[in-house]
Amino acid sequence: MFVHGVHPVEEALAARPEAVERLWVAETARGPAVQRLVERARSLGIRVERCSRERIERMAKGTVHQGVVARVAEIGYVDLDDLLARAQEETLFVALDQVQDPVHLGAVLRSAHLLGAHGLIIPKDRAAGLTPVAVKASAGAAARLPVARVTNLARALQSLREAGICVVGADMEGAPCDRVDLRGPICLVVGSEGEGLRRLTRERCDALVSIPMIGEGVGSFSVSASASILLYEIARQRRTGSIPLDSPGRSS
Repeated sequence: MFVHGVHPVEEALAARPEAVERLWVAETARGPAVQRLVERARSLGIRVERCSRERIERMAKGTVHQGVVARVAEIGYVDLDDLLARAQEETLFVALDQVQDPVHLGAVLRSAHLLGAHGLIIPKDRAAGLTPVAVKASAGAAARLPVARVTNLARALQSLREAGICVVGADMEGAPCDRVDLRGPICLVVGSEGEGLRRLTRERCDALVSIPMIGEGVGSFSVSASASILLYEIARQRRTGSIPLDSPGRSS
């Protein structure tokens, strides 16, 4: 696949240098950042080719590229069992229920990695995968956070529950997230925009949580914003080791 733009290519070189196969740089692309990128690639033995901006445009297919395109080996998926093998006392997984926008997928990957998640779970059908758009939006997180792609999300969540991981779904009818104990091993599940969690997914959740909102008239948060806010609340509770005294706890 192709990765476009100075920062995404830098992240690819930092996270998976062995996967970067070739780098193209437009003849008109100059400046310190581009020069550092070229020098870094050459130091790793990666072929660097100067070419016309028109050729870069064709490879980038209309996306923002800053005159830089790299060919990178596809990022592979892991098995759910591989993720379960990583389970620990405060494991944190994120599952997306039919999120089809690759930009949102990339943004969730970025937030999940930055806020301490150990892996992401996505369904194979009717959902965005690790496309170049998602990888670019992740700002390097796609190369660092393992992603499991499963045939049946509800069944995968049940497997997590049987492994002792609490499945917590994001839902506007759920309890306020700052009033629920979100410590311990958790899989946070976020649904698609407009539809939210599907019925079978919801039934596999041990608890449902919502994000308290003050403003009115603009609907709810986007998928990626919701995931970021909830992941931060989980990280906050784990960092401080406390939750409000009136927490109702998790449902069984």
